[in-house]
Amino acid sequence: MGNVTRSLDRSGCEWLQYDYRSALMTPDRPGSFSMWRYRKLLPVAGGPVRYPLPIGGTPLLPAPALRKTLGTPRLWIKDETRNPTASNKDRATALVIEDGLRRGMDTITTASTGNAAVATAFGAAAAGMRAVIFVSADCRPEKLALMAQAGAWVFQVRDGYAAAVDLSRAAARSFGWLDRNTGANPLTIEAKKTVAFEVWEQLGRRLPDLMILPVGDGPTLVALDKGFTELVNCGLTTRKPRLIGIQAEHCQPLVRAWQDTPAKPADLDPTATVADGIAVLRPAIGEAALTVTRQSGGAMMAVTDTALLSAVSTLADTAGVNAEPAGAAALAGLNSAIAHGLADPSESVVLLVTGRETKASGEPAEQGRVTLIDTLDQVEHALTESH
Repeated sequence: MGNVTRSLDRSGCEWLQYDYRSALMTPDRPGSFSMWRYRKLLPVAGGPVRYPLPIGGTPLLPAPALRKTLGTPRLWIKDETRNPTASNKDRATALVIEDGLRRGMDTITTASTGNAAVATAFGAAAAGMRAVIFVSADCRPEKLALMAQAGAWVFQVRDGYAAAVDLSRAAARSFGWLDRNTGANPLTIEAKKTVAFEVWEQLGRRLPDLMILPVGDGPTLVALDKGFTELVNCGLTTRKPRLIGIQAEHCQPLVRAWQDTPAKPADLDPTATVADGIAVLRPAIGEAALTVTRQSGGAMMAVTDTALLSAVSTLADTAGVNAEPAGAAALAGLNSAIAHGLADPSESVVLLVTGRETKASGEPAEQGRVTLIDTLDQVEHALTESH
C-alpha cells in the first residue's frame, strides 16, 4: 500500500507504519491545502489522485467572541463542516475510494448512523462507483433522503446499527465490494489522522495542550493520536496533546468502560439522544480508543442533551459555526472538563466540530432505493431486481 512499510496490531486496530523522518512532511506553508498534501504519510502510491472532490484543509478558527464568552483566550475550533458533505467522514471516504479506484473496484459499502453513509453516497457518485449503504431502521429520514438522492442503495436493518455493520461487512466479503466500514478498514484511520497534521501546521507547527472531540465508534480519536504520534516519530515535535472524548449521556458505552462502572439501560439507548452521530452501542474500536485516551493523559466524559443543544446554539451565535448536536459535543465537553478540573481555561485547546445538519433538496430520489431488510439474501435479491 504505497508508502507503508509494515502494520501493527494495537488493541485490535490495524496500525499502518511508515519510514518516519521529517522529510515526509512538506516544509512549505501554503495558504490553502488539501488532505493529499500529506500523501507521503498515507498509503497512496505515486501518480495523480483520482478522487474528484476537494477534501480536508478545513479552517482552524480562533472564534474571538467564543473565547471571550468562555474566558478561554487560547481556544480554537477545527471546523470539519467545511468538507463536501459537511462532516469529517469525507476524509475516510476519499481515501478508501481513491484506493478502490486504483484497484478497479466498482462498489463500495459501509454501515453508518448517518454522516459516513452520506459521505459515502456522494463520494461514490462523484467517483462513478455504486454505493450500498446499511443503516439502522431508525436512521433519520433526512439523511436517508440524501443518501438515496446521491444514487446509493440504502438498506435499513431492523436490529440496529451493530447488525447493519455485520451485514455490510458480510456483503463486502461475499460480493467483493470495497469495505469502508469505520475501524474495519485501516484507511479510515489513515485519512482522519490528517486532521492532526493540519492542526499542527495551522498552529505554526505547534500542538495544542488539549484536543476535545465527539466519540462514537472511536476511529476519529484513535486517528488523532496516530497523527500526533507520527509527528513525534518524524522528529517534528516532542509531545502530544491530551485527548478528551465526549459521548452523549444516553449512549455512553466508552465513558462507562473508562469509569469501570456497569452501564444502566438509560446509558445505552441510542434512540434517546439528539446526538445520533455518536449514538453507538458497540464501538468498532472502543478498546483502542480507551487505550490512546489513557496514554495521552486525557479522559472520556458524557454530556446531557441539554448541554449538546446549548453548544449548538453557542457555536452558531459566538463562532458562526453551524453544527449538529453530535458535531457540537466538543464544546459541551469543554465546559464540563473545566468544571471537573480536566482542562484549564488558560490552556491551548482545540475543539473538533465534526459535522452539521444537511438536507436533501431538488427532485426526489428514485423509488425503491431505500429498503427494509434482515438478511444478505434480501440485499442480493433487491440489487438483482434493480438491473
